[in-house]
Amino acid sequence: MLAKTILAAAFGAALSVATMDAALAKDIKVGVVVKIGGIPWFNAMETGIKEKSKELGDDGFMVGPTSADPALQVRAIEDLIAQGVSVIGVVPNDANVLEPVLKKARDTGIKVITHESPDQVNADWDFEMVSALGFGEAHAKLFAEKMGGKGKYVVYVGSLTVPAHNAWADAAIAYLKKNFPDMQMVGDRYGVAESADDSRKTALDVLAANPDLGGFLTFGSQGPIGAGRAIEEQKLGDKVVLVGSFSPSQGSAMLKSGIIDGGYMWNPLEAGKVFVTMADFLAGGGEITDGMTIEGLGVVHPDFKTGTIIVDAVQPITVETVDGLAALGL
Repeated sequence: MLAKTILAAAFGAALSVATMDAALAKDIKVGVVVKIGGIPWFNAMETGIKEKSKELGDDGFMVGPTSADPALQVRAIEDLIAQGVSVIGVVPNDANVLEPVLKKARDTGIKVITHESPDQVNADWDFEMVSALGFGEAHAKLFAEKMGGKGKYVVYVGSLTVPAHNAWADAAIAYLKKNFPDMQMVGDRYGVAESADDSRKTALDVLAANPDLGGFLTFGSQGPIGAGRAIEEQKLGDKVVLVGSFSPSQGSAMLKSGIIDGGYMWNPLEAGKVFVTMADFLAGGGEITDGMTIEGLGVVHPDFKTGTIIVDAVQPITVETVDGLAALGL
């Protein structure tokens, strides 16, 4: 009996130590640096990060700079390196500017995951919820339909250094040039769509210089909001087309009033969850393989040469879908 008691105690102690070791091994800290804090898109992403972190037992959190300044992202990443996090996630404002600090992170053993930055140098993996071609062309088709296939238009991106936005714009512009020769792009693209104020001011300037402008095609969640305000102020809602990706809760009223004509998005809340899902897997020693299933992305076929994972999860934003999307906190 005594032997059994001792054995049971020893077994319990061993189990306790094993459980403790597992808990220590699960001490995964994930910091995700986004483009800018305090806007609906990244608020939704933060919700996803927190929800998935709680589910997996990780310490996951978001860092949102006060402006879309690449230097602020560099500072935030430096701070995460100093904290000794397990994984750093980033939605870059400038892929090139971040290369040295991301290398520094990886040199210290920190895994790096990026989003909206295909082919990012010095990242372990980049994931995209939509393909550049699919997302750009979806917007271009809707834009051409709303403009009747003719007229002058302007293109917005978040900034001229955001890789994904410019890839989407490239795809959209190429599609319009090929299929709608009577549509004419005015000037070059404007890198203002991460700021509603900058988007509004630029729209007012462009409208003043081009009274016959037919539309705005925007990539960057604040582009439709700012341009929409300008169009509304100038009472041009029935004359100027506005298509782009935006946060449903932020743009719902303008969509329903006809100022915004529609757009497409993916779910940033789900993107936040994917950051943590991938971080947990990689920090635990997992390796991405072709044909594996990643929750939130589905079955993936990675480009191992560039470290990019691309899926297509395009969601239309229409009068019929906007309330449901807004109810998700988007």
